[in-house]
Amino acid sequence: MKIELTESASEQDLKSISQGIKTFNQEHLPDDVVFEPDTKFAVFARNEHGEIVGGIRANAYWNYCIIELLWLSEEVRGSGVGSQLMAQAELYANEKGFRYIRTESVDFQAKPFYEKLGYRVFGELPDYPKGHTTYCLVKEL
Repeated sequence: MKIELTESASEQDLKSISQGIKTFNQEHLPDDVVFEPDTKFAVFARNEHGEIVGGIRANAYWNYCIIELLWLSEEVRGSGVGSQLMAQAELYANEKGFRYIRTESVDFQAKPFYEKLGYRVFGELPDYPKGHTTYCLVKEL
């Protein structure tokens, strides 16, 4: 057996890992769940010049929508744009049949913002990144 670490794995090699876990999961989950495709989407806020001033990148599968990134430019922070972006993402996830939405936020980011929107902390990662805490938050749609 040879153990190999790489920073440049081929698409085919990565697919073999995905297929392997899907095969394992078939022993425990129905096929429609195992082979459910990811639902990737984004929500953008643009200013009057068409420039992106905020946005969300998300991925959803297995009954959960995951907000991977939420960013707001300085010019729109505190103006309600973040809440509007989140409302749009939550509406889309709900319409697609996802029941929960989750995200992570570092202590200097947006934990209070998410809590105001009804998210609750379900986990903490201390010293991630070093010297800070990352909070894992979830909301039932």
